Amino acid sequence: MSIDLTSPELYFNRELSWLKFNSRVLAQAQDTSLPPLERLKFIAIYGTNLDEFYMIRVAGLKSLFKARIQETAIDKMTPAEQLEAIRSTIHQEQKILEATFKDIMKELKGHGVTIKGYEKLSETQQEIIKNEFFEQIYPVIMPIAIDATHPFPHLNNLSFALALKFEDKKENIRYGLIRLPRILPSFLNVDNCFVPIESVVDYFSTELFIGLKKLSSTPFRVTRNADIDIEEEEADDFMEMLEEGIRARNRGALVRLEMGIDADEDLIELLTTHLKLDTDDIYKYQIPLNLSRLWSIVTKESLAHLTLPTYTPKTLPPLDENSDMFEVIEKRDILLYHPYESFDPVVRFIEDASKDSNTLSMRMTLYRVGKNSPIVKALMRASRDGKQVTVLVELKARFDEENNLHWAKALEDAGAHVIYGITGLKVHAKIAQITKRKGNRLQGYLHLGTGNYNPTTARIYTDLSYFTAKSDFNYDATKFFHFITGFADHISMKRLIVSPMGIKHKLLSLIEHEASYKEEGHIILKANSLVDSDIIQALYIASIKGCKIELIIRGICTLKPGISGVSDNISVYSIIGKYLEHPRIYYFKHDENECYISSADLMPRNLIRRIEIMTPIVENNLKDKIKQILSLQLQDNRLKWKLKNTGEYKQVKNGDKIINNHEIFENNITKIYNKSQKKTRKYIKRLSKKQLKD
Repeated sequence: MSIDLTSPELYFNRELSWLKFNSRVLAQAQDTSLPPLERLKFIAIYGTNLDEFYMIRVAGLKSLFKARIQETAIDKMTPAEQLEAIRSTIHQEQKILEATFKDIMKELKGHGVTIKGYEKLSETQQEIIKNEFFEQIYPVIMPIAIDATHPFPHLNNLSFALALKFEDKKENIRYGLIRLPRILPSFLNVDNCFVPIESVVDYFSTELFIGLKKLSSTPFRVTRNADIDIEEEEADDFMEMLEEGIRARNRGALVRLEMGIDADEDLIELLTTHLKLDTDDIYKYQIPLNLSRLWSIVTKESLAHLTLPTYTPKTLPPLDENSDMFEVIEKRDILLYHPYESFDPVVRFIEDASKDSNTLSMRMTLYRVGKNSPIVKALMRASRDGKQVTVLVELKARFDEENNLHWAKALEDAGAHVIYGITGLKVHAKIAQITKRKGNRLQGYLHLGTGNYNPTTARIYTDLSYFTAKSDFNYDATKFFHFITGFADHISMKRLIVSPMGIKHKLLSLIEHEASYKEEGHIILKANSLVDSDIIQALYIASIKGCKIELIIRGICTLKPGISGVSDNISVYSIIGKYLEHPRIYYFKHDENECYISSADLMPRNLIRRIEIMTPIVENNLKDKIKQILSLQLQDNRLKWKLKNTGEYKQVKNGDKIINNHEIFENNITKIYNKSQKKTRKYIKRLSKKQLKD
């Protein structure tokens, strides 16, 4: 009997699967074994994630619904059905969110940390905050009247404001707004009592609307469609079009209104009428709006004892401070596992090359580099020193467009050859190539990664960095850069696999080959998301043949495991913990390379609409390191969740011994580091004694 592998019954909905991921983030906030600010951090992450989900995914569904498009994916859920399911899920989860927040605040109170409205402060605290208001806030904010002669103002994406209802001396009802711009602090702090800015402005609102009596007020926040749509084929000046797209983000269609739980009905009508939103798009909260601002409390240095201990990434031999990185890379391939192993060698790779007179050329791709990037500054210095510097800066990296635009201009001003992305494709590959003159020959050095060239996020994301000086890898890297700077529409490679031409085809081939070993076959795929239906169907076929398949998918997974006769040989897990799991690792037991690392997730956008790189790991010791990473994550019984065929995730807690892979990697790398430091100290001591004798 043949099985229809395209049946909607075999797939979870993508958007609802993402919501399950955010639920697992919220579950971390509920974990009472974590310190209170660590729990509050996950509340902040949950809110930030939800903001982006509404700005992009919900906004997209609303556009499809408006266009009367009925089918959007293989699961066959219509946009209307998805929107209804999303609203239902968020409303149900809101109760958990609010209860969790209150529980965390109760615990924080025991440590002398509180969040209080202005009216609940002591007289002494009120006087301090009052002075700060009139000195620092009053000169910045503006009252906005709303009536026949004062139209309702435009509100940018994620605008935060107060809506107010007043009564004038003639007992007429008047309405007004006070914007709370991002330049203002989210909280005013008095001895670790954090006072939300909106409560202070609300209390003193009659100082702005003079002569009026306040009847009611509510804080509110709006979310707009923030997906930039640029017709690249028609863009004569892509940078100008992008800048216009960034500005347009603040004019996108409204998709969500958040407000206080006790909002006056008149204020609700005022906002929904002027914002043209349905009541379905309103979310009322009993806790502070804009959860992302909780980061300002979580990251307060004086409260660091209320988070998990900060781990300092380690630089291990042979990449210690005194070594020449390039000599080391020539001798051996190196694989680093961040953030346990420091990202500093990646920065040094670029910085040292930029200072070396033997460096002829530096080429790399940049997707998200962050602010104040030491890597970009090194590239600029190299260019000014006369080295050939070629950089592809992906200007279409969502929510990093403005920052990338800034760095692209700076690099160009420094004399670098800058490519502003590829028409119709995003360049998401992470690759850097250094070419040096060594005597009468040229030598290439290569870095390939699964994560961005961003030292800040490299401390909180797990990722892999691979260094090699192998000639065949460098040959491929050179062809890759020729491809993205020239007119070629395809490239043939010796080692590297590149999308959109090669990665999907290679993965399907690897899955099919491993499936041919039936019960002896073993596939482990670790990625952020699994959505591509062709990959899923290939995995279903492999499972039907008896192949063992273990998937470690952090976020979205539309594959249904545990379906009798289809996916009963497939297990799906998600790791959620202190660090954001970010590497893509693809393991096939019977392939000659076994292990591959990649910048590409298992999604159509990565496999057919982006330029990505998948790298085979050929050295046995590095393969063993990757297999150890996968093995430990699959053994984890503290941070691991298992996906059931109902779509629910259940936290895996088994055995007497707690296995927290994040803690184990921290401890293991620290032990190796301490051992190497001890050896170094002994060597220096012996050397010193010898010098004294001499």
